[in-house]
Amino acid sequence: MRLSLWSLLLGTTLAATPAEWKSQSIYFLLTDRFARTDGSTEEPCDTEARKYCGGTWQGIIKKLDYIQDMGFTAIWITPVTSQIKDTTEYGDAYHGYWQQDINSLEEHYGKPEDLTALSDALHERGMYLMVDVVANHMGYKGAGDSVDYSIFTPFNKQEYFHDYCPIKDYDDPTQSEQCWLGDNKVALPDLDTESEEVKNIWYKWVGDLVKKYKIDGLRIDTVKHVQKDFWKGYNEAAGVYCVGEVLDGDVDNICSYQEVMDGLLNYPIYYPLINAFKAPGGSMSELANMITTVQEKCKDVNLLGSFVDNHDNPRFASYTKDVALAKNIAAYSILADGIPIIYAGQEQHFSGGEDPANREATWTGGYDTEGELYKVIAAANKVRNLAIKQDEKYVDFKTKAIFSDDSSIAIRKGADGSQIITVLTNKGEGGEVTVEVTGTGYESGTELTDVISCSPVKAGDNGSVSVPLKGGAPAVLYPTKKLADSKICA
Repeated sequence: MRLSLWSLLLGTTLAATPAEWKSQSIYFLLTDRFARTDGSTEEPCDTEARKYCGGTWQGIIKKLDYIQDMGFTAIWITPVTSQIKDTTEYGDAYHGYWQQDINSLEEHYGKPEDLTALSDALHERGMYLMVDVVANHMGYKGAGDSVDYSIFTPFNKQEYFHDYCPIKDYDDPTQSEQCWLGDNKVALPDLDTESEEVKNIWYKWVGDLVKKYKIDGLRIDTVKHVQKDFWKGYNEAAGVYCVGEVLDGDVDNICSYQEVMDGLLNYPIYYPLINAFKAPGGSMSELANMITTVQEKCKDVNLLGSFVDNHDNPRFASYTKDVALAKNIAAYSILADGIPIIYAGQEQHFSGGEDPANREATWTGGYDTEGELYKVIAAANKVRNLAIKQDEKYVDFKTKAIFSDDSSIAIRKGADGSQIITVLTNKGEGGEVTVEVTGTGYESGTELTDVISCSPVKAGDNGSVSVPLKGGAPAVLYPTKKLADSKICA
């Protein structure tokens, strides 16, 4: 087991402020779908059946090497609260978003001591634990107009909830915040978060949860479905970094939430990012423009979550099987602004489309550490970790698009002398292109290493660099002398 000097000195207490989270890289997993307690990889998991497949907190502990060897410093797990017990017309509540008792843990994942053991195991490695939480709703098998509220804990009376009304217009803030998600098969009773009693219950609960299980950060579900003024108190009560989900590409809307919450998932970048790389010919200029727009409009772009895949959107590989394109987009998500988030199975090129197809069991990929994507993700994470170690201000630099044309883009992040230059293309597998990058900030003659191919590159006049992208793969450049003793490209 890898024990960092930091964790040995501090015991099991790790910093969990927003500033500390900027330097993390997150591996996101569905607890039920990542690893079984017995470590087996032969057990089938039919995503269409929407049943529990057997993943547990103990299973995660046994596969932490697999995660850490990719350079990740944190994991995000799905909600831990007790769920709907019965199988519904949409299957089981294996995902964790249909809670019924917030004071108990979901027994399918393990016992309380297992969650504590996972937290401790991460902290012993100097890693962070992020837990998904839901404050907007509870879960009920049946229609919204016939809910038995007594089954919920502690919200066991109708007075704790908004009056039933299904959301018809998701762009209407009043409907989104006060009406109900779900349908007549599985209703999601909407909590009256304007109520002072409901607020107080939630604020105490989230603080207690964080302390009891030594949680370092929270991902918050369905943020846009709760009024904004609720979140400031919730974030403060949690006492740790919180990143919210507002499933919206509107940059003004997303950035407005950073006034009440530490960070948000960066959906404004997600959409032009997918469009740029899902097929040759995607627009690099739209991506470059959005990089600047988010920086200008959000309070702190480096507290946003940078991602490509998740359990709510089709996987990138459902758009294209091209591994070269997958390498490029993964490198961007790790080396651009914000906190990188890679979804379990992305490193194995899983290709599930819409929910539930995108919720595959990671063990069906055999935890292969020799795959091309696994290695690219590991290289990108490790050079980012090294840059942060060598310059703690690295995480506060804003990405600058220093080159873009019809098929390529180059981005820079970091101070002169220790900057990372990431050069990407959407030419795809077999594509050959040499990109002439200027504005790198390197001195003429600086020896560089592309940590993806481990090939040497030298800066020319005025720091310009001629970067060959072979086979459509990305290039990630870092000063060679700064790689000494890092084991990167050793």
